[in-house]
Amino acid sequence: MYQQYEWAEDDFDLPYGVVRLDLPQPNSHKTYVMYHGTTREAAQSILATGFRQSSDGMLGRGVYLSRDLQKASRYPIDHPEHDRVVIRVKVNVGKVIAINYQGHPLQMTWHYSGYDTAWVPPNCGMVKSGLEENCVWDPNRIQIMATIKPRPVQYGCGCGARGYM
Repeated sequence: MYQQYEWAEDDFDLPYGVVRLDLPQPNSHKTYVMYHGTTREAAQSILATGFRQSSDGMLGRGVYLSRDLQKASRYPIDHPEHDRVVIRVKVNVGKVIAINYQGHPLQMTWHYSGYDTAWVPPNCGMVKSGLEENCVWDPNRIQIMATIKPRPVQYGCGCGARGYM
């Protein structure tokens, strides 16, 4: 039988000065809650030593994050969901640039033009899922807050539709 999972956070108070997803785009010099999806093994390494830049990706080098938990929970793609972890972080985005189409002149070089974070807007055609993505150049802008693990969905327990009372 195929096990289904859901990704949900326990409610938590936002740290002072931190903004949630409800803004349409990250504004420069603000701090946001973001998420990074990875494997359990990689999460242990990140928790022990911090984030490191990826060597490549759609936006070049950097740490790939999203302000959308559901987006982050899909990563790594093609990896078993039960072995995934999402790391919730606090990020001071610094100076932000929107990279809103494939082939943007600064798509791979945004950092060299003075930007700290590149943001791909939702539904702009760059990400298959249509969900937003962020790439933060300097891992020191990222502070780990917690980890989120998938919860198996319970059926037939007399609970609500999603397994909750």
